[in-house]
Amino acid sequence: MSSSGCNRGFKSTQTRYYISTILNSVSLLQCEDPSGYKQEDEFMDILEERRRSSDLGHALRTFTPTPYRGAPPLSAGALNRTVLESQYLRYVTKEVAMETGESVDLVREEASGILDEMSQNLQLGFIRLLGFTLSKVFKRLFSHININQEGLNRLQQAIQESPVILMPNHRSYVDFLVLSYILFTYDLPIPVIAAGIPLMDMKMVGEILRRSGAFFIRRAIGSDKLYWAVLSEYVKTIVRTGYAPVEFYVEGLRSRTLKSLTPKLGMMHMVLEPFFKGEVYDITLVPISISYDRVLEESLLAHELLGVPKPRETTMGLLKARRVLEEDYGSMHVYFGMPLSVRQLTKGRVDRCEYNLLPSKRSWTICIPALLTQRTLWLKGLAISFGARLDWPEQPPENQVMASSMALHRSVIRCHQGCVTLLEEEGPVGAGPFTTEEGVVRRARAVLMVAAYRNQALHVFIRPAMLALAIHTTRSSQREDIYSYFRFLLDLFSNDFIFITGRSSQDFEEACSLLRKCGAVQTSQQEVTSPEEGQRTTSFLRALLQPFIDAYQVCGGLNVRFK
Repeated sequence: MSSSGCNRGFKSTQTRYYISTILNSVSLLQCEDPSGYKQEDEFMDILEERRRSSDLGHALRTFTPTPYRGAPPLSAGALNRTVLESQYLRYVTKEVAMETGESVDLVREEASGILDEMSQNLQLGFIRLLGFTLSKVFKRLFSHININQEGLNRLQQAIQESPVILMPNHRSYVDFLVLSYILFTYDLPIPVIAAGIPLMDMKMVGEILRRSGAFFIRRAIGSDKLYWAVLSEYVKTIVRTGYAPVEFYVEGLRSRTLKSLTPKLGMMHMVLEPFFKGEVYDITLVPISISYDRVLEESLLAHELLGVPKPRETTMGLLKARRVLEEDYGSMHVYFGMPLSVRQLTKGRVDRCEYNLLPSKRSWTICIPALLTQRTLWLKGLAISFGARLDWPEQPPENQVMASSMALHRSVIRCHQGCVTLLEEEGPVGAGPFTTEEGVVRRARAVLMVAAYRNQALHVFIRPAMLALAIHTTRSSQREDIYSYFRFLLDLFSNDFIFITGRSSQDFEEACSLLRKCGAVQTSQQEVTSPEEGQRTTSFLRALLQPFIDAYQVCGGLNVRFK
């Protein structure tokens, strides 16, 4: 898959930087060299058992993988319907219809056709067929397929806890076959795999691969806005729902020289976006190194390096290549690296608020109704635990209370087709296009009107927010260090909020008590720490103070202190 189309989805250089940072942390190179394996890693040969027992029995045995714990049962058809009915794809289809002059229904049909061409149709029967076939083939090709048992154990645990992204290097066409074979052998969920369109075009083989979990992507997406939208929403839906582990090659194409290639960031952006937008709690990246004593395509790779065009993948070509079964390709080593939490990798580096509130091209999408309800009720509970008094009627359902509130503020927000948006000030009737400066002013008006309501409630959150900021900024658990920075913030914000002189110690203890009450911090006589489960609360609280910090930094003189 080329990067030409995929990289169109990036919003900024900063986003690419974040993803590059994550890739550097993944560090595929550290596990590609067999000399880099840890001494305590024990390798086992999965072909040993296959040589001693029935391949048919192996293929037909009971297969009971433990899926991601938060994933509801979902068929391939239901997954596709979720993609087509998503708010994002509905928005893009309307936008494409406006740009092309076609009807929305016609564009939706086109999107449905793209999805039908692209999507996998994972079926256990075909996994069993492939498992039986690969047992026969691998025993002919390789003397051993060695894998690290500890890595498999870590992968099994990771799959149950969060959506998993498998990131193998790419040296041979065998790569994706062997990974699915290993996971099937050890009762782990079969991954869905990003594959190139040429494989789909192979008669019979393409359909077998589709029903074994492959989804097919065009090599060059170019400027096809609709195709990009369908692909990105399809991948993100798989990650959000925990449908299956997602497998893709971060290098994009096979390495002709067997050295690592520069990563392509398009697919990486798609699989990480649900985390950046707060749609999943965490995502686990699993780097995988696959190395061969001898690569099946060694002659083909050499010819390609000499400029000979790569032959087109066909079923007939595959059948002609069966003579490779007469060759000895030695051993294969598959090393499952340490699972890496994206939440941990980005901690202190990525502010997800900028993604959650990122404006779309036409409006500032805040949330869909279900998410709005969930977050509003969470915020309601937090405010009450901090001592706020809310005028919240007991009798009507929550969604009616929120609908009434949105109707009250209809001058600045609107709920349309399940999306809450900020309303920008309209220009005079008949006026021409407004300038960039006018556009900024109109947008700023809406933002400031909403911010005013936030500001009048900040006194409820200010002390816990300053403590959350102090813990995050000092990067220390020592109570004395955190209290010192807390006092600095009291002085800094003394013109913005009301504090009683000489009560800094009481303010600090009150903040500790409130955050401890909601589980956001743990305290002792010497330390104040923020556990993982409290990150949602502390991140929200820090974000409340961010506009004030930004304003002071613009004024100058505080850059170093806040970094």
